[in-house]
Amino acid sequence: MGKLTVRALRAVLAVVLAGTVFVQALMVWTLVSGNDPEDGSLPLTPLRVLTILGIGTIQVAVTCVWRLVAMVRRGTVFSHAAFRYVDVIIGAIVAAALVWFAVTAFNAPGQRDDPGVTVIMAGIGVAILGVALIVLVLRMLLAQAVARDIEAAQMQAELDEVI
Repeated sequence: MGKLTVRALRAVLAVVLAGTVFVQALMVWTLVSGNDPEDGSLPLTPLRVLTILGIGTIQVAVTCVWRLVAMVRRGTVFSHAAFRYVDVIIGAIVAAALVWFAVTAFNAPGQRDDPGVTVIMAGIGVAILGVALIVLVLRMLLAQAVARDIEAAQMQAELDEVI
């Protein structure tokens, strides 16, 4: 991965992380200050808590991607240490899907006249789980690459002994 690509990706990750921290701080402030909607509707405290948790899943995933990019830059991504970050990313995506399903359940009673919205929201949750499965497949590819890298290093060591 080139220096420009790494810098661009880190810039994007930094902006996403800063933006999510800002929004999360505003959400926590709103939750703590108790400023509920003035139109007399139900308090949105559960939705705010779910939003804060959902943003947290994004922050965890962004942080792990940052660490993986650092490993790529150093040339150490094909090691067992990378699995820790990939596993955390998978966990964060699954947690995001669970948060989304909770948002869907919270929103469902208000959609009795139009249940299609709830079905679409549930479909989005399934799609988020699909992303977790894609990352799991990529983790398996990483495992194969690490195994091949270790095998190549062993073969190189044997070849060096022969020569």
